[in-house]
Amino acid sequence: HVQLVESGGGSVQAGGSLRLSCGASGSIYGDACVGWLRQAPGKEREGVAAIRFPSGTTVYANSVLGRFTISKDNDKNTVYLQMSRLKPEDTGMYYCAAGMALDQTLSARDYQYWGQGTQVTVS
Repeated sequence: HVQLVESGGGSVQAGGSLRLSCGASGSIYGDACVGWLRQAPGKEREGVAAIRFPSGTTVYANSVLGRFTISKDNDKNTVYLQMSRLKPEDTGMYYCAAGMALDQTLSARDYQYWGQGTQVTVS
């Protein structure tokens, strides 16, 4: 069983930065994809960024390209989302998700395991 725990959310002014972390228990990194997805009130959950294990291949939503960076630390079983130049429209609950034997994907329906989420508010 895989458990994912997010941290690093908070409130920030527009133009600021935050770094989210996703720690995983269980061995999912041999052949998997870990992604960050977000959901704003009244909107569908959307993929933001994803990273493939073990290759490190990444994919980003157009809305965050050039502002967000996803990375991984294999030794710590952790995936990060560095968010810069934040905008009010980046506000939402951010979820870490993982899928086994999965190519990098931004589609929520592809993921098998989900964290509880961490709130990001940009004003």
